[in-house]
Amino acid sequence: MTLRDRLGAELFRKVAGPDGPRNRRRVHGTPGPRWFEPGSPIGRVHGDASMFVGGIRAIMLQSLHPAAMQGVADHSGYRGDMWGRLAQVSTYIAMTTFGAEQDALQMIRAVQRAHESVTGTLPDGTPYAASDPHLLGWVHAAEIDSFLVAHDRYGHRRLVGAERDLYVAQAAVAAEHLGVVDAPRSEDDLRATLAAYGPELRGTPAAQEAIRFLLLHPDLPLAARPGYLSLATAAIGLLPADARRELRLPPVPPVTNRVLGAAATRAIRWAMASGHAEARELQAATAR
Repeated sequence: MTLRDRLGAELFRKVAGPDGPRNRRRVHGTPGPRWFEPGSPIGRVHGDASMFVGGIRAIMLQSLHPAAMQGVADHSGYRGDMWGRLAQVSTYIAMTTFGAEQDALQMIRAVQRAHESVTGTLPDGTPYAASDPHLLGWVHAAEIDSFLVAHDRYGHRRLVGAERDLYVAQAAVAAEHLGVVDAPRSEDDLRATLAAYGPELRGTPAAQEAIRFLLLHPDLPLAARPGYLSLATAAIGLLPADARRELRLPPVPPVTNRVLGAAATRAIRWAMASGHAEARELQAATAR
């Protein structure tokens, strides 16, 4: 096995988890209608190496909503099983983007069942629930914005013109099945949605601690950490300035951001282009 094959296989195992091969066969091998045509905007974005940067940015941006962050702090295994949670998210994205409609709907129902137990209260006593459509709307908007911004900067082939609105509209399909109400259907809608959530956002101590942990304790071999930090630095550089301030993250010089992000995504794309089956299918398992 060549270096490219080994790297591609290891990336797949890390991102897709121990059930990756089985889920890959299900995503691509199950007969039946799909929500999206091959080569559609959502497939181009969600199958690109830029998703690694977009996924990290999405986690950072989503943490700015106190209720979303509290749910993670109370119920998530981000400290003990960061990569396990990533595998769950990547499988969801792969199934709802590339999988058969029946499997996409089944995956959505499983997530909805998991959300039923994610409830609690904020430090001020305000109740929260992961199934709250308003909270789901924030998580979706932050995620799609992050994927689009990262693809604009590091994607293999940028979306242009009507493709951008189509991507947002396609992403709304799974979101509304999950419980988001009136998900954005155009890029302008997405910008307006993000702005509407602005007054609710702040960098709580829980958010600052979680992001610091994800940056400093990625649970990776020492040899792999420089690449991870390059992706994380690129993600920080793509955050709005006020988001960086709230999370107490340093500004990233534009040149540094572009060089590190471009180098990291090129390396991932190189591994994904391997002849190894797992590497070829990594595009169906990458995630936020």
